[in-house]
Amino acid sequence: MKVYKPKFWDSKKFSFWPYFFFPFTLVVNLINLLKFKYLKKEKFDIPIILVGNIYLGGTGKTPLCIEIFQILRSLKLNPAFVKKHHEKYADETKLLENIGKVFSNKQRSEAVRSLISNNFKVAIFDDGFQDPGVKNDISIICFNEKQWIGNGFVIPSGPLREKLNALKRCNYVFINGNKNLEFEKTINKFNPEIKVFYIQYKPTNLDNIINRKVIAFAGIGNPENFFDLLKKNNIKIIEALKFPDHYNYKKIDITNLNERARELDACLVTTEKDYFRLSNEDKKNIKYLKFELLIDKKEEFINELKKII
Repeated sequence: MKVYKPKFWDSKKFSFWPYFFFPFTLVVNLINLLKFKYLKKEKFDIPIILVGNIYLGGTGKTPLCIEIFQILRSLKLNPAFVKKHHEKYADETKLLENIGKVFSNKQRSEAVRSLISNNFKVAIFDDGFQDPGVKNDISIICFNEKQWIGNGFVIPSGPLREKLNALKRCNYVFINGNKNLEFEKTINKFNPEIKVFYIQYKPTNLDNIINRKVIAFAGIGNPENFFDLLKKNNIKIIEALKFPDHYNYKKIDITNLNERARELDACLVTTEKDYFRLSNEDKKNIKYLKFELLIDKKEEFINELKKII
């Protein structure tokens, strides 16, 4: 069964649905409050950098983790990734494994212990801001300019995993998009000590598709952002197909996509994360978009990392 993100989560118009689900949202808020009040954090002797989100999905955590990994390697450090084990997130784990060593466990603290025993010196957490089990040295929260905080409600009334006062636990915010002073005011209202950085995605492998008709498809948190990135770079999209986040493509899906591409004399293009979800056979005739992540004021951020590392 395909399960998509509810449209009212990102709608700025009045909707009855957030209020209908609000009793369940109160329960989520209570659980978040209690777990951070009573559960003890475990402290480790190596630096731990956490990249997480408050908006549920599609904020660019994994690409930022990879960029931080590359920065640390350039500083002659020995980092590795920590990812909570879950079959649903196997695509993100495979993507990280293509870059460096990943330690995966149902308990992040156990994954850190394995990382340390294998002589790695820095842990980069992909996700886990809502996990109170490990004390982090740096906490980074990612947002996307287009979705921002959606309708502002916590799940299931909206797309937020917890209330924005969680920013009090955060050191840095990264916004995928253009500079936005209104967003910064909102962030600093909850935590005036937060430093805000901006990132952009620069595609690096457009040559094979720049002059072709394209059928773009994606099963990520916010597929519209992927489609917009292609359009921004003058890619002619004749069809854009959305699938649920972390969707496991079936044979029939790939067959239908290939048939549609033949009908329209188009090429199939997807995200790197979606591509890693496909079998080797299914990857035939499908291209994926590679990109470089550009950090505005990158040297300033590197200096911030050096203070901790």
